[in-house]
Amino acid sequence: MSLESVPPKYAQLVTELQRRIESGQYPPGSAMPSEHMLIAEFDVSRPTVVAALRVLRDQGWIDSRQGKGRFVRGRPALASLENARAGQVRLAGSEAAVPGEVLAAGVVDAPNRVRSLLGLGSFGKAFLRRRLLTADGAPSELLSLWLPLDLAESTNLTSAEPLKQGVRQHLESRKGVKFDHVVEHIVARMPTGEEVDALSMRTGTPVLVVYATARDAAGRPLMVVDTVLPADLHELEDAYPLA
Repeated sequence: MSLESVPPKYAQLVTELQRRIESGQYPPGSAMPSEHMLIAEFDVSRPTVVAALRVLRDQGWIDSRQGKGRFVRGRPALASLENARAGQVRLAGSEAAVPGEVLAAGVVDAPNRVRSLLGLGSFGKAFLRRRLLTADGAPSELLSLWLPLDLAESTNLTSAEPLKQGVRQHLESRKGVKFDHVVEHIVARMPTGEEVDALSMRTGTPVLVVYATARDAAGRPLMVVDTVLPADLHELEDAYPLA
C-alpha cells in the first residue's frame, strides 16, 4: 500500500506499528495493544485505529482471533512487493495520499473491455472517475475507476476533491457491498493521443495497462481499476508463494 506524500493519521499509525513489529518490540505471537490502548497512546480516534489495524491485517502483519483479540504474525515475506499489485493499492489507498488531479467524473460509454469486465452488455454505460497521478512533479500514470451506475449513486466519486478514504472503504460503507478478490489483466499497447498528451510521453513509447476487476465473494464484478503506465517509467514485479 502506498503511504507516501503527507499520509493521513491511519497511515502514520500503520507505519509506526510496522516499525515496532520489525524491531521486535511487538514480537511474532504476541498480543497487539488493544484499540483503547492505541487510542490513548497516539491520541487518535477509534476509526483511525480500526483503519490502521485493518490495513495491518489485510497485509498479513497481524491476524484476528475471534474472542481473543489481535496477534502479531511478523513482517510478511512478500511485504516489499505489495506495491506491485496495482489493483490492491488503488482500492485500499487514500486518494489524498497520492498527488494528482481529477480529469473526469461522470457517466460515459464504457469501452469494450470495460463493458466485458463489468458484465454490462454490448452498449452499456458506466461511471468513470479518472485521475492523472504525478511523481516528483511529473505525470506518472492515468488511473480510471469504472463502476456500474447503481454502485456510483450516492457516493462522493463525482467530487473533484481527492477521497480521504480508500475507494474500497468508501463503497463498502456507502453501498453495503463487500469486496472479496481482484482479478488482474496486463496489456501492452501503443497509447492513445489523449494518453500521450496527459502523460507527456515521448513518441513511440508504449504503455502497460493493468485492468484490475474487483469482485464480491460470488464473483460479481463491482469495479474495474484501469491503470495506464508509460512503459519507459515503470516495471511490474510480482511474487507468490509456492504450494
